[in-house]
Amino acid sequence: MRRLFLFPAAILLLRAGDPQIGPARGSLLAAGGGRLNAEIIETFIDLAGGRDSAFVIIPTAFDNGQAYDAGNSFLRMAGCKDVTVLNTRERSVADSEEFVKPLRRARGVWIHGGQKWRLVDAYLNTRTQRELAGVLERGGVIGGSSAGATILGSFLVRGAPENTRIMMAPGYEQGFGFLRGVAIDQHLLTRHREHDMLPVIERHPELLGIGIDEGTAIVVHEDSLRVVGTSKVAVYESGSEYRLLGPGEEFHLSKHAMK
Repeated sequence: MRRLFLFPAAILLLRAGDPQIGPARGSLLAAGGGRLNAEIIETFIDLAGGRDSAFVIIPTAFDNGQAYDAGNSFLRMAGCKDVTVLNTRERSVADSEEFVKPLRRARGVWIHGGQKWRLVDAYLNTRTQRELAGVLERGGVIGGSSAGATILGSFLVRGAPENTRIMMAPGYEQGFGFLRGVAIDQHLLTRHREHDMLPVIERHPELLGIGIDEGTAIVVHEDSLRVVGTSKVAVYESGSEYRLLGPGEEFHLSKHAMK
């Protein structure tokens, strides 16, 4: 069996019979950046239980995340009324009981795009990360776009504070690990990044690489991946270049885990 790329911070412990890569409970939605289309928005809301559910938005990766207004969010515009913004750059705040209270009632959490290193610096290995795992355990959904998608994997690409063109940056190679043994890239075709994941997989052949184009997302529950949106998703495995999946296509992550 292929060794999964796990980190000490991985907080979704595997039990006998659990999925090898995706969440045993709840769902993940990772979008490739750009404008969120209606299908992606509706899929996220439905996975959270509908418009009456409690939602949390994390805009920390934004340059101006401190000024983020929930009233202008795509969730409020879609008719969701119970929307809370959580944002801090301080690890001590992210590790506090008071800060994470909204996560304990949330059914859907959205992590906005921006700079991935900000998410690492603020939230990795904190109470916030543990409460995000709790959202999944309760059957909710965690979604994100661009940087907010990449952080969901266990291996973080483009995490360097200096330059997002750097695929592997020591000190910034660890994501939240909700997709175990997975590295996620974004803006795939729009920014001509189809080949950028190949050196990562060459150095870490145990990883499954996933590249997501703009206007497109993957939905993962257990070890089942489904593509929603309008463009393509690339899947990278050691020993081959990559394969492209289109809207509606599925990929069984367990097949990778058994290699």
